[in-house]
Amino acid sequence: MQGSSHDDVRRHNLSVVLRLVHRSGAASRSQLTRATGLNRSTIAALVAELVERGLVVEKEPSSTNQVGRPSPIVSVSEQVVALAVNPEIDAVTIGIVGLDGQVHRRVRYPTDQSPSVLEAVNIAAAVIDGMRGELAANFKVVGIGVAVPGLVRAHDGLVRHAPHLGWVDEPLAEMLETATGYPVLAANDASLGAMAERFFGAGQGITDLIYLNGGASGIGGGMIVGGQAAGGIAGYAGEFGHTRVSDSDRVDSAGLRGTLEAEVTRRELLEVLGLAGADADELEQALLASESEVVRAEVNRQIDHLAVALGGAINILNPQLVVLGGFLAALLAVDADRLRAGVAAHSLGSAFGTVRLSAAELGSNLLMIGAAELAFEGLLDDPAGLPVVGPATAAATVPTTDPAAASADAATAGADSA
Repeated sequence: MQGSSHDDVRRHNLSVVLRLVHRSGAASRSQLTRATGLNRSTIAALVAELVERGLVVEKEPSSTNQVGRPSPIVSVSEQVVALAVNPEIDAVTIGIVGLDGQVHRRVRYPTDQSPSVLEAVNIAAAVIDGMRGELAANFKVVGIGVAVPGLVRAHDGLVRHAPHLGWVDEPLAEMLETATGYPVLAANDASLGAMAERFFGAGQGITDLIYLNGGASGIGGGMIVGGQAAGGIAGYAGEFGHTRVSDSDRVDSAGLRGTLEAEVTRRELLEVLGLAGADADELEQALLASESEVVRAEVNRQIDHLAVALGGAINILNPQLVVLGGFLAALLAVDADRLRAGVAAHSLGSAFGTVRLSAAELGSNLLMIGAAELAFEGLLDDPAGLPVVGPATAAATVPTTDPAAASADAATAGADSA
């Protein structure tokens, strides 16, 4: 990542420095000088401006044996945060995520059925209202990022199709912005998961990776190709769940037969385990502890179908890394050898020889971090141009069909916080 010393690209240089400390962690001024190719005085001026804007902080390094005065350490400010929202078929989760990738708070509001877009907006707005005192006292908020289990139009956050939620052409971003007063961006959840793992999880330092996530809403994915997120012309790329893996008559959420999403499901794993409502971590623990032949047969069946999809994806994209999240990570944990052997059987030897399979490292925080990264993108692009402010008062109120959802106290009382 190279900067420039010309005055007319100061904003670009501010972006370069902020991105470095955001995604690579704290660094000394001398390290920033080497990484950007800028001179010491330019780095000092850029850091000073970022400090003045409240985006980074400087501190003296711990004592070293280095000769001469040590260079100050630059890190992102812990006060700069984004809000993250993830609607699912059985809950809406809301979080506060720092510019350093730390999840300060996560609230999961369970629902008895798949929420409508209006219900999801009301729940998220109510929980955020309950957080406003905490936000005002401790943080500066950039905006809201939403991770949606479906197809989202990139430029305006319109949810074109979220089949498990029953949403079609819903202006989610616009509705949530109206309800909260914060700027809102939305994107596909798995694509955001890929971005989060790339910068803060298993994919750090990797330029080409595939991420597949398995959740209550099915299977989605994201791709990093040549160091860039590959979203397609409208942001719909990465729908690995609709890849055909069998000749069965099982259909997925789009009505397609024999696909990965039709054959590999969290629901069937929970059914053979006799569980309901378990999260990915609980499901993995239950699968690892089970000695049931029925459970193992279902796990093997799903692993074999997953291997077909991964083999095809590896042949097409030639990644360095395949990251599995949600219940797909649980399948990897139960029998990594079977999955690797299956993938090898469906991959070209040259492509499989350079790829590694890994579980997602960010766990239940993954979509919170990914959604927040979406909200941070404007700030990272132009640290001098995007305001970072305290909580805004909602510009308007979205009508609610659920009185309980309009109450922040009711929302937080029914939620699990982490």
